[in-house]
Amino acid sequence: MFLKRVNGPRMVTLPDGSVMSRADLPPVDTARWVASRKACVVKAVDAGLVSSDEACHRYGLSEEELQAWREALAEHGEQALKATALKQYRQH
Repeated sequence: MFLKRVNGPRMVTLPDGSVMSRADLPPVDTARWVASRKACVVKAVDAGLVSSDEACHRYGLSEEELQAWREALAEHGEQALKATALKQYRQH
């Protein structure tokens, strides 16, 4: 079996006790960002599996977009990452 050399850890333990690896991340060519995929990327960045720069480069995100996902997940949970619920959780 061939393992690609990567900088940083291959697996991390999340605060809830579950283990996340790079294989659990969404595909690089993801076009449809559902709440669960957004949450997966945010959890990986927060746990140190990937850096925020690497996540932005890998998925074509802006720093502001990733930061908005992180804030929404931290304040309101995964429900806030749904596109249909955006108005409900948006700050006025």
